[in-house]
Amino acid sequence: MELQRTVHAVVRLGESHYVAECLEIGVVTQGKTLDETLQNLREAVALHLEGEDLARLGLVSEPTLRVQVVG
Repeated sequence: MELQRTVHAVVRLGESHYVAECLEIGVVTQGKTLDETLQNLREAVALHLEGEDLARLGLVSEPTLRVQVVG
């Protein structure tokens, strides 16, 4: 099994906040601005992966976070 080098996230503008969702690892966060949302996403992903066996999750030891802003 080849390990993934990238974790993908999608950011959308909701009714009043931006919402970031990373389905691969089950992380969802939000923010009032795009910058705040991206910072919250980086922190949430780091906390979620902290102490985890990344290979067990199908990820390399230091995966890249790739974000797509839609809509």
